[in-house]
Amino acid sequence: MSNDFYTSSILPYSGIIIKICRAYTDSQEDFEDYYQEVCLQIWRSRDSFRGDCKWSTWIYRLSLNICLTLIRKKKKKNQFYNVEAVGETLETEDITRFSDEDLSFLYEAIKQLSEIDRAVILLYLEEKPNKEIAEIIGTTPNNIGVRINRIKDRLKKLLDGKIN
Repeated sequence: MSNDFYTSSILPYSGIIIKICRAYTDSQEDFEDYYQEVCLQIWRSRDSFRGDCKWSTWIYRLSLNICLTLIRKKKKKNQFYNVEAVGETLETEDITRFSDEDLSFLYEAIKQLSEIDRAVILLYLEEKPNKEIAEIIGTTPNNIGVRINRIKDRLKKLLDGKIN
């Protein structure tokens, strides 16, 4: 990967990539693997960007799809290696804590959502408009509005249980 491409086309959007990867991983090692894979795939597929949407939207979509694919591969692998799955379950209890305890609680609550709901709330927290979220997810803006309200309610219940 050329340093110029990374500096000009990936680094300015690293916050997007970090948030998505953090929401779909339970350990620092997995986070680093996912982040690296996302950056590599952005570089590999850069020529397929047609300009139909903003670069940031394309980065979101690509990052999300890569993380979901990696999760599915990991789940499939764990079905075949049950003994390893038990070990990984124990390791996920040592979730990497972030400097802000409230942020850590929020990410733990977000990880309890479905894969699609995680993506929706991350985009919402990035203050993306419902239309852009719908474009990334592949649904309608109205559906996104309804999902966001339901997700907020679910997160509130999850966070009230941890904080109170």
